Amino acid sequence: MHVSIDDLLASARFGLARVEVGELNNEMAAGALVIDIRPLEQRQRDGSLTGALVIDRNVLEWRLAPSSQSRLVDLDREQRVILVCNEGYGSSLAAASLQELGLPLATDLVGGFQALIAQSHPMISTEHAS
Repeated sequence: MHVSIDDLLASARFGLARVEVGELNNEMAAGALVIDIRPLEQRQRDGSLTGALVIDRNVLEWRLAPSSQSRLVDLDREQRVILVCNEGYGSSLAAASLQELGLPLATDLVGGFQALIAQSHPMISTEHAS
């Protein structure tokens, strides 16, 4: 039996304490690691998120999993990780995956980068956007 993408997304989000755009600055000030998982083309088109680490979605688990020898940063189980994708769908699935790999505080940004744009968030840098 297969599930629908809507069911898969709902299941992923069930365990996430998702972050609203208005909470992002406070989360970062409290030490959350924000990771932009958008493809290069979207970052070039729409801009970047100041203070975020960029890790492509296709290697995210290998770069963050505590058990991975290819991880970029050492994270402990108490580290808050907030993923940002374009609209907040792929980041929900990715955050659920990170939770399964041992990062229980992994979550994502509601609405993704497009929500930041819609609210003219001050952390958006369009310096390299075309």
